[in-house]
Amino acid sequence: MSEGSNSSAEPAFVSHLVELRDRLLRSVLVIIVILLPLLVFSAELFTFLTRPIMAVLPEGQQLVAIDIASPFLAPFKLAIFTAIFIAVPYLLYQAWSFIAPGLYQNERKLIVPLLVSSTLLFYAGIAFAYFLVFKLVFGFFYAIAPDVVNVTPDINSYLNFTIKMFFAFGICFEVPIATILFCWTGMTSPDKLAEKRRYFIVGVLIISMLMTPPDVISQLLLGIPMWLLFEAGIFFARRIVPKRDTDEEEDDEENVIMPDEVAQKAKKTKKPKSKVTGAAATAAASEQVASAEQVEASADEINEDEFEDPYVEPTDEEIEAEFDRIEAEEEDDSDDDEEDPMDSSPNEEKSAPKSE
Repeated sequence: MSEGSNSSAEPAFVSHLVELRDRLLRSVLVIIVILLPLLVFSAELFTFLTRPIMAVLPEGQQLVAIDIASPFLAPFKLAIFTAIFIAVPYLLYQAWSFIAPGLYQNERKLIVPLLVSSTLLFYAGIAFAYFLVFKLVFGFFYAIAPDVVNVTPDINSYLNFTIKMFFAFGICFEVPIATILFCWTGMTSPDKLAEKRRYFIVGVLIISMLMTPPDVISQLLLGIPMWLLFEAGIFFARRIVPKRDTDEEEDDEENVIMPDEVAQKAKKTKKPKSKVTGAAATAAASEQVASAEQVEASADEINEDEFEDPYVEPTDEEIEAEFDRIEAEEEDDSDDDEEDPMDSSPNEEKSAPKSE
């Protein structure tokens, strides 16, 4: 039987791997198709990317290329990352389609709203970093530079910095989606997340410290939006995720602990609670204690009856002792009869005429 189950599980596992391979190949193919036209405009893309830093540099100053292949590799890498950013909706669609067969029908209805919202939030994070964060961060870095330092960033370091910031803000802007998913799967609830808000704020500060440059401005510009998006996720989770009553949760716990029949009997015999005070409370408590003692006593009697010793045949000595006890009781009874006067007088009267 185990061999049959293993043989049936292996084809299912292989089919999942084949499906995963197909979806990965489709994703890579889409990225390549988007990349081909972007390679033609790679120089224009890099010029557009350098606008935030060029706005704070002195007039006439430009970026530098230290490595020999940097003028070619930097625009090429930018074209690849741009193709990935553009293909994000399709990549998310493939991811949701892969896990959709394992979802219930009511859960599948959330795929389209979550797909659209996650895509928009990812692009919103990139736009927030490009139009607001870069301007403030580059201005801060250039303002604190000493007068004897000529700020001339390298194109590779600038590209790596911007790509890292784009990914950081794009992923961190997905906090509402993660919040809704955690609540929908039952791992937590909006109320519990609201209670743990202070821990989330500390975690946000740590993430901002790790994913941004070592300056306060960029950390706050990432941490504050994440906190606001967390609050937005709790707000929407309370309206999207169905609520479970506390009574239902208690009943579920009882059903887990007790069998179904016992749980139904307990529900039928459950009495409404009433408020008691003073002597009434004392009397109720004493009744409960007495009933508990009676239950324990009956249980002990049942146990004694169940575990009573089996029949043992008596020995000859025990039989003789029992006969002696019976004869002794008969002799005592006969002595009592002789001492009774009412019983002896009629016998004497009847015996007298016979003697004559």
